[in-house]
Amino acid sequence: MRRLVIATVVLTSVALLACSRTAKTEASAAGDNAAAAADHAGAATVAAADDAGRATRKAADRAAADTRAAAGTAARKADAAEDAAARTH
Repeated sequence: MRRLVIATVVLTSVALLACSRTAKTEASAAGDNAAAAADHAGAATVAAADDAGRATRKAADRAAADTRAAAGTAARKADAAEDAAARTH
């Protein structure tokens, strides 16, 4: 009986050690996966910031071009109005 108890304790201890190693391995793998996910999230954030910067620059360039065009149109209309006013006097 005593040998049976000792054998049971030894086998239980070995089984617990094996489970502990498996749990450590799985925890390590989960940590690696979490680190990889964080790296990907960081890269995605950088890419999104780059895209936003490009879009902002394009929008600013477009707005500047539209403003120049509107200023040109306003100048031509002002010239035309001035010419018309000069002809009426």
